Amino acid sequence: MIHMDKPSDMLRQNAENCLELSEKAASEPSSRRYQRMAEAWNALADEQDWLDGEVPPIAAPDLKGAAIPAAPKPDVS
Repeated sequence: MIHMDKPSDMLRQNAENCLELSEKAASEPSSRRYQRMAEAWNALADEQDWLDGEVPPIAAPDLKGAAIPAAPKPDVS
């Protein structure tokens, strides 16, 4: 059994397993499905790292002074 230091390690191991299954898949649709599953597991691992404070959150853009477009006026004619 592999010792996992962080919760995200287990998620990344699941992604690796999916990639291995993708290589052995009997059909192209099955292979692509496993590849998408691997991408999803990796996304979950990245999210878990963020939740665990391993990576900083993405900074929000500075919206001070940004022009907000006016809403179009309704045509009342």
